[in-house]
Amino acid sequence: MNILFIGDIVGRPGRKIIKKFLPLLKKEYKIDYVIANYENAAHGFGLTPKVFKELKESGIDIFTGGNHTFDKKKEILPLFENEFLLRPLNYFEAPGRWYYEDERIIVISAMGIFSMPYGKNPFIELREFVKDKEKFVFIDFHAEATAEKRALFYLLKGKVGAIIGTHTHIGTDDLEIEDGTCYLTDIGLSGCRDNVIGMEVNGPIVSMLTGLKERFDVPDKCKSIMQCVVIKSDGRFSKRAFKLKVIDDKIIKTQEVEYE
Repeated sequence: MNILFIGDIVGRPGRKIIKKFLPLLKKEYKIDYVIANYENAAHGFGLTPKVFKELKESGIDIFTGGNHTFDKKKEILPLFENEFLLRPLNYFEAPGRWYYEDERIIVISAMGIFSMPYGKNPFIELREFVKDKEKFVFIDFHAEATAEKRALFYLLKGKVGAIIGTHTHIGTDDLEIEDGTCYLTDIGLSGCRDNVIGMEVNGPIVSMLTGLKERFDVPDKCKSIMQCVVIKSDGRFSKRAFKLKVIDDKIIKTQEVEYE
């Protein structure tokens, strides 16, 4: 089984590069499941029916969320009738599912605690949920603190197939497989790469200088990047994984790890 995971898709630039290159990657690496985080897909904040349809048609199978999942609440709520669209488990009685399951895979959307909306403790919830699972369990852990991501890895390694971090938009170089669990602190964004975490630079700079909230916008034109990880599994656990980046229309394989 081959899984391809795309981190935070930020606005039109992210959607555009995915539409162009995802079909090529799916064919090249014989991908069975494409999982992607949608929470920044609609101009940087949330998801709309139009954007959801566009991403599905680009080749994404299962969608994970984060702290911006409900930014466009009225538009996203009807979409949760689709079993492939997930919201984070942390929300108490919010609409929608937080995991997808079929005969081979379980995909979970979860957030950390620090600097995230108040909700259920993901460490307790996930520890109980993954007990005795015989399928490949993939967790998108959307968290601000790298320590939380590492802690979840050591809590669940040997019990799940993969824990891949999202949210910071900055890719890390610590891809590893230990006890059959693939881990990466953050996959990084897919979108603009010549600004501030995918957003036009003026808003973040003014906010840093003044301490006041400013509007963040996704640029219409920019240098784009697509970042993803491919995980190869023989069943319940990961056997091999590597990172892929698309920069300047070039597909680059970076880190690669194996587990025996």
